[in-house]
Amino acid sequence: MEFKITCNDTSTQARTGIITTDHGQIETPIFMPVGTVGSVKGVHQTELSQDIDAKIILGNTYHLYLRPGTNIINQAGGLHKFINWNRAILTDSGGFQVFSLAENRKITDEGVTFRSHIDGSKHIFTPENVVETERIIGSDFMMALDECTPYPCTYDYASKSLEITHKWLARGVKRFKETEPLYGHSQAYFPIVQGSVYKDLRIKSAEFIASQDMAGNAIGGLSVGEPTEMMYEMIEVVNNILPKDKPRYLMGVGTPANIIEGVARGIDMFDCVMPTRNGRNGMLFTSQGTINIKNKKWENDFSPLDPEGTSFVDKYYSKAYLRHLLVSGERLAAQIASIHNLAFYLNLVKEIRRRIVDGTFASWKDGAVKKMSERI
Repeated sequence: MEFKITCNDTSTQARTGIITTDHGQIETPIFMPVGTVGSVKGVHQTELSQDIDAKIILGNTYHLYLRPGTNIINQAGGLHKFINWNRAILTDSGGFQVFSLAENRKITDEGVTFRSHIDGSKHIFTPENVVETERIIGSDFMMALDECTPYPCTYDYASKSLEITHKWLARGVKRFKETEPLYGHSQAYFPIVQGSVYKDLRIKSAEFIASQDMAGNAIGGLSVGEPTEMMYEMIEVVNNILPKDKPRYLMGVGTPANIIEGVARGIDMFDCVMPTRNGRNGMLFTSQGTINIKNKKWENDFSPLDPEGTSFVDKYYSKAYLRHLLVSGERLAAQIASIHNLAFYLNLVKEIRRRIVDGTFASWKDGAVKKMSERI
């Protein structure tokens, strides 16, 4: 993996860049659709690549490890071939899912033992076997095993959790360096900065993560319930330390406004389930603001979903038709809304990149954040 910064905004920390992987180039800032189990819910891979033009999607180690299992993925020749996706893939380590989904989990210096949310079977994740699992999955970007602290949590809890995350990281880096990719393409390993909302812990973690000299770095443990301004403060603290010549990935964030504000603070990569999850429930992100398509006001509105939209669904379907599908419980509603929202997010980061390059990002940012935050 290579990363090249192509433009720096003169008024903010925003920058554009290109990440080069063996599965293609990725222009940054970038949004990555979430395909937890090898599928972005309700969206075909052809739609992802041809209409939405996603250069990279996510998978999740926890879910893929449990089902279909590493044996099936290995027999298929890796996740790319299994799901027929020839662009880049990033896999989360599964740490967050272990702590949020699994029951009877126990965290030790060795790793975390947990019971599957599917059948209750007992498993253990260690920094080493997570690296090995991600090697079998074959993702282009592998995330280190960490503990994502809840919000709120005490300083003592966050501090002890951080110690474990750093111990796990050192072991994960060692195993990553001891192992090789299995399918003929390179893989990058990203550490994750933790520390909850405590400035000194975030500084300590960012310094340790930077010292590992990996190909890129991630910021975790945010957008978990803390006030938005606190999240932005933690991003600024961390990005003052993380190396500028490597991509920075803000995990699980977020709203369109969050993405704009994150870019202004030096973030390059984002992911979030919001476009598809909220879409399935009737929330559309549009150039004019956010729409709850279930509201009766859209019942006889035959205008396009978004007149400035870039996806084919914006031209084919009206607000009234999508509302009809949604209130009727038709599955097509979720598909249309998901495609629309993902296209909106990918078009947003494209617009951000354009604004950075032409020097108008700073003057455009505040108005865009306000518009993106409005409900219409």
